Amino acid sequence: MNPVTARPLKEDKDGIEGYIAYPERAEKGPGLLLIHQHSGLTGYLKTAAYKFAQLGYTAVIPNLYHMLGYPAEQHIDTGTELQNKTPDPDFLRVIDRGWRYCLSRNEVDGSRVGVVGYCMGGRLGIHFTAATPGVRAFVAYYPSVRNERTVEPCLQSSLVPASSPVNRRTQPARSSRARTNPTPRTRDSPVRSGGRRSARPA
Repeated sequence: MNPVTARPLKEDKDGIEGYIAYPERAEKGPGLLLIHQHSGLTGYLKTAAYKFAQLGYTAVIPNLYHMLGYPAEQHIDTGTELQNKTPDPDFLRVIDRGWRYCLSRNEVDGSRVGVVGYCMGGRLGIHFTAATPGVRAFVAYYPSVRNERTVEPCLQSSLVPASSPVNRRTQPARSSRARTNPTPRTRDSPVRSGGRRSARPA
């Protein structure tokens, strides 16, 4: 196993704020961009980055909040508030800066870089991966979702007048039992997650 170097990333030196862990090696290898949860760049994420580096990946964690003007490493008490008032395009803009930094590393093979997102980072990672063809793999751990309304399956038929023959033919019969809508998920509530493809180090 190659020795691992881990250190903070600084805007004035590296171009982004965050954290990096990478194996010492002469040849290029795979990389991972880790997107943190709403509480910021916590020790848990640093440990995860170090473990990925032990497996052969260069792991980069951009500190999204710091890069958006809220300087601190962790935002455990204020993260939910910051998340709720920050538009997703702003998050995606700084995630892209972290992505470009990861690709620029001398030890990283740019054709073998994936994304791992945690909670808020999982949700944002879905959007970032969809917009970034160069992402070779994506894993979301318990991604959060925005508030969303529960829509009745037959809502579309309500757009047609009740007297319409089309409506009479297509509208499903309502059950005599009352329907109970599920509680809408909040932006931070977990949903089932899964990964897409796999990029293993050579």
